[in-house]
Parts: sequence; structure tokens; C-alpha cells
Amino acid sequence: MKRREFISLLGGAAAAWPLAARAQQPERMRRIGVLIALAENDPQGQANIAAFRRGLQELGWTEGRNIRIDYRFADGDIERMRVYAAELVDLAPDVILVHSNPFLAALRKTNRTIPTVFAQVADPVGSGFVESLARPGGNVTGFSNYESEMGGKWLEALKEIAPRVTRAAVLLHPETTANVAYLRAAEAAAAPFGVTVTAVGVYDAAEIDRAVTAFAAEPNGGLIVLPHPVTGVNRDLIAALAARHRLPAVWPFRFFIATNGGLMSYGIDVADLFRRATVYVDRILRGTRPGELPVQLPTKFELVINLKTAKALGLEIPPTLLARADEVIE
Repeated sequence: MKRREFISLLGGAAAAWPLAARAQQPERMRRIGVLIALAENDPQGQANIAAFRRGLQELGWTEGRNIRIDYRFADGDIERMRVYAAELVDLAPDVILVHSNPFLAALRKTNRTIPTVFAQVADPVGSGFVESLARPGGNVTGFSNYESEMGGKWLEALKEIAPRVTRAAVLLHPETTANVAYLRAAEAAAAPFGVTVTAVGVYDAAEIDRAVTAFAAEPNGGLIVLPHPVTGVNRDLIAALAARHRLPAVWPFRFFIATNGGLMSYGIDVADLFRRATVYVDRILRGTRPGELPVQLPTKFELVINLKTAKALGLEIPPTLLARADEVIE
């Protein structure tokens, strides 16, 4: 081989080496922070995380290869939410997924710059989290579970499944804006149904026990359990109190009644919100600004009725209500 040809060949190989080296380099690791309001061992919390991981995998994101995920589980504790929100912000993730109104409120006090996607957050405009549903603005967007008018729909469902109810206790966290909005909607809808609505503000298990027991001292009562971490982590206690005092209760999610014998739920599939949230997380990791992604509202609501609990309460479920049910627990 001639000297000139050899030098040319060597130069071409040298130029190719950096390309090959770059092709073999691992993908840049991206960091995702996840804030869950439930306990780490809560079955629904684990279902939410599993749905989120599957969604990421389908979009090409794999833990240990191109993403790292840091989790914090608050177990319904508001103070713990504040601590964990600050901890996660200090880790400087590329994007944060946050679950529930109080956890998002805690995060907003700590951070206004890290891109954030929420799941299972109610009334995000009324709660001050976004400017509008179509154009959230700022660093926050996500997937809402309900708007305020659901408070009236839950009251209507309670009256339909238990016509004798003339008093409805609304279990809520009184410092959560969305919970108060549900309460106002229930109050506005109450008169045509002949029901008096009572607000029952609760912060922990002890208050739930005292409040439900006191409410049950008078006849013809029923419960509307609002979506919030304090009711979520104490759902077994609330169901036990409802059974003990023979109080018909309407719940916002199927997982609130699936294993504890609750009477009826009307709401959305929460795990599906987490699966859908991966689409926004993916788009943000690829360069889209969260304020340009519209807030998504739920498109499907599920009615679930527990016949065993209805029988224990002496309730005859109207055939029309059973026909509308998406699931009947025998």
C-alpha cells in the first residue's frame, strides 16, 4: 500500500472512532421525582406507581437506563408532605409527578420552577394551581379528577340509593379549597332532595371517629366521603364506622370500597390518571413546557355498588340504579 493511501485510510478511521464512541455512550440519565399522598404499602398507591412505570416503559423510559425515580410517600400526613416536597426539590429533578391537592399545595410553596405534572388533583383553577385549563401557564399542568359540581352528584347518588336519608354528613378536609367547593355544591343541591347537609371537617383518625359517632346519634343520616388523603388513608376506619352506625355512604373512588365493604362509589379510575400522566412527563422530558400542555379532565366515571353492604343496611337497590352500575360487588 502506498504511503498516501495509508495516511488517507488512517485519517478516515480516526474520524469514525468518535462517532462509534458516541454511539456506544449510555443515554443521559433523567431524574423524576414522585410525591404520593398515600402510604408506601397502600395497595392503591402501589397500583398508581405500577401504572406510571408501565406508561413510562411504553414511551421508552426505563429505570436504571435513562431515568431515575425518587419516591416520597406521605401517608396522608400534611406536615410530612411539606417536608418531602422540600426534600424532592433539593434533589433538582427534571420533572415532578405529584398526587393530591395538599401535596401539590405543599410543593407550590417550595418550588415554582421545576416542571410539575399532577394526578388526582381537583378543581386546579379554583385551587389556584393553574391559570386556566386550556393554558395553565407557569410550571404546572396535569390530570384532574373532579370539578366542584361533583359534590351535588354524590348527594344525588346517596339519596337515590338510600331514599330515607334526610341528613348528610360531608367528610372533608376544611383547609382544602376543592373539598370546600364540593361541600358548597352539595349544599346547593340539597333542598330539592329534602336533605340537610352538615360539614364534618376532619384532620385525623381520632376526629373521624368522634365526628361520625356524634353524627350517627340522630336518625336518617348518610355520609358523603370526599376525596382527600385524610379520608383515603382512613377509608377502612370510615367504612367500619358506617357499618357500625348503619350509615349509607357514597365514596369518590372504587378503591375506597373494594376491600372494606363500602356501599357505593361514583368516580374515576385513579391508576388510569397516573398512566395518562406519563404522556405529559415524556413530553416535558423531551422539551415541551408544562404551561403549554392543557389540563386534562376525566372522561369516564364508574358507578360501583356493593350488594352485600346494601343488604346489611336493609336497602333495596332500585333496578334502574343497578342497570347503570359499571360493577356490582356481590
